Amino acid sequence: MNQFGDLYSQYYDLLYSDKDYSREVNYIDKLIKAHTDKALTLLDMGCGTGKHAELLCEKGYRVHGIDLSTEMLNIAEQRRQGKEENLIFSHSNITELNLDKTFDVVVSLFHVMSYQNSNQDLIKAFEVAKKHLKDGGIFIFDFWYGPAVLTDLPTTRIKRLENNSIKVTRIAEPVLHPQQNIVDVNYNVFIEDKQTKEVLEKKEFHPMRYFFDTELELICQSVNFSIEAKHEWMSDKNPNFNSWNAVWVLKK
Repeated sequence: MNQFGDLYSQYYDLLYSDKDYSREVNYIDKLIKAHTDKALTLLDMGCGTGKHAELLCEKGYRVHGIDLSTEMLNIAEQRRQGKEENLIFSHSNITELNLDKTFDVVVSLFHVMSYQNSNQDLIKAFEVAKKHLKDGGIFIFDFWYGPAVLTDLPTTRIKRLENNSIKVTRIAEPVLHPQQNIVDVNYNVFIEDKQTKEVLEKKEFHPMRYFFDTELELICQSVNFSIEAKHEWMSDKNPNFNSWNAVWVLKK
């Protein structure tokens, strides 16, 4: 891995070092068991660095993760050691995916659906999820929940992190587009190698769409998904004005 890739990998792991992946995977596993019987195969659409996929594999699922970012997939590939038979990663845009096989469960976590900014892309993503599900299979996805986003508007945030090797400063500047239901999140990331004092700058642009029940219900109806459950993320509660992150369970 080149110097940038190595620093980026360290930065990503550091940025989400406080994220409780194990608890999140336990939550997803609970949702799966509540809505389907004997699920063995799982497709992770937008797997990122593969941490969720790795932990789901350790729970006994045969997992295929796909992502558009080669940087993320380079990190994910390192997680396959000793799990090569049951953990696979490949490169694809989720709206163009065609694996020619079906799964018991499709998951799309970490707000991947909120990256589908247009109705066309969102419908395609739902259609791809359905195409890759067995009959009776379930689709679990989380997203930015509109009522909460508009109640607690996004603001500029600065996050500083460091470990023994690197020091990171990340500035997040949001721009709200209310007519499109989109928040443009502009990241300026400065990664300093503590040993060489070299500083790499990375700019990231994340246009995030927030959703409302009625529009998602309309898309589910058009794609012919049944809605099994709506929850606040990591909770059994219904989403509310404080639930920036919501999760739905759909069935084919």
